[in-house]
Amino acid sequence: MSTTVWLITGANRGLGLELTTQLIAASPTNEVIATCRNPAGASDLQRLQGTAKGRVHVVPLDVSSEQSMRDSVKYVQDILGERGLDYLYNNAAINPAFDSPFDFDYAQLLEVIQTNLGAPALLGELYYPFLLRGTKKTIVNVTTGLASIGLDCGPKCTSYSISKCALNMLTYKQAKTRPDFTCICMDPGWVKTALGGEGAVLETTESAAGILTVIGGLTPADSGKFWRYNGTDHPW
Repeated sequence: MSTTVWLITGANRGLGLELTTQLIAASPTNEVIATCRNPAGASDLQRLQGTAKGRVHVVPLDVSSEQSMRDSVKYVQDILGERGLDYLYNNAAINPAFDSPFDFDYAQLLEVIQTNLGAPALLGELYYPFLLRGTKKTIVNVTTGLASIGLDCGPKCTSYSISKCALNMLTYKQAKTRPDFTCICMDPGWVKTALGGEGAVLETTESAAGILTVIGGLTPADSGKFWRYNGTDHPW
């Protein structure tokens, strides 16, 4: 029986964990490489792995560390062998401050850009050979409505917005470079997670279900688009 293989970053909690959970529940052919900074401390993910009958593989991957990202390839190679990767889901991100253009921490700005843009860019490059062997050849870069200039969201979360706006451009470039791939931006909504913070309105279950519905209906013609979890699209 052929499997559909996903690699999800930041899968130890929040939306990453919920996506992993729903994928495993949805089909016996789904297989998830669930990555996180510290697998030993990811108790919920470890429990899911224990019940998933070999369909969840927990791999150490810290998106703030270039070496950790490069080291993750060996783990994934050992898991997949000659098989390919169908979906690369760049979920992990940070949003440490509600900063503004004239009041921000420079070092923190660079850290946010490195994590939210640099990591998905590097992972796209590192896992490109695996995606070439996959059937779906899909990259999902998780972004936000705050990255849309057209939505006119104002000055809040400047560093985070800048990093995600740049991620949108990376996605566009990936889509144009490989027309046979499906590369999209995905806004999961304002979700009740550690990243979402106070005031978030959307449950992880609803967001994840919507995201998987959108992804399940994608074709290469949808590549390069800026999607929302509910199937609508954002202006750039």
